[in-house]
Amino acid sequence: MEISDQKKKLRLQMRLQRAELGKSTKAAYDQWICQSIWELIEEQGYKTIHCYLPMGSEIDICPLIDKLLDASMTVITPKTLGERSLEHLRLTSLTEVETGVFGTRHPANAQVFAGSYDLILVPGLAFDAANYRLGYGGGYYDSFLQQHPEAYKLGICYPFQKVKQVPLEAHDVRLDAVLAKAAL
Repeated sequence: MEISDQKKKLRLQMRLQRAELGKSTKAAYDQWICQSIWELIEEQGYKTIHCYLPMGSEIDICPLIDKLLDASMTVITPKTLGERSLEHLRLTSLTEVETGVFGTRHPANAQVFAGSYDLILVPGLAFDAANYRLGYGGGYYDSFLQQHPEAYKLGICYPFQKVKQVPLEAHDVRLDAVLAKAAL
C-alpha cells in the first residue's frame, strides 16, 4: 500500500475514534493535558506560545489559552491560507475570533506576529514513539515547523492516537515530544 493510502486510512481511523470518545472521558483528558502543558510552561519559563484554536473533536485547550492570556503571555494562533501556508496572529481574547477555511478559527482583526516561539503546541491525528505526527494532510504544520527549529515542538493527543509508527514522507517533521496520558 502506498504511503499516501496508509496515511488516508490512518486519518479516517483516528477521526472516527476521536469522534466516538465519550464526553466525560474527553473532558478528563483535556483537563489533564491543559494542566500538564501549564506545568511545562511554568517549569521552562516559556513566554511566547504558538497554539491552535480547537475545532471539532480536537483536544480542547481553551482553558489553557485563557490561563496563558490571564498570565499576560504572548499567545499566537494560525490562520490557514492557501498553498500550505499559515499566517500567525496574536490572540488577545477567545471571544474575538472568526471562522476561516476548513472550519478553522483565528483571531479577528489581529496583529501579525513574525517573531520566534518558545513552545509550539501541535495538533494531529496520530503520533508515534519517534515523535512523528500524522496531520490532516495539508502540510501546513510541516512547513511551519521547519521554519522554527529553535522552538520546542510538543504534540498533544489522546492515548489511542499513539500508534506504533506513523507512515513517513520526506517532508514530515519530527517533534521534540508528544504528550498523551495513559488510559484513564
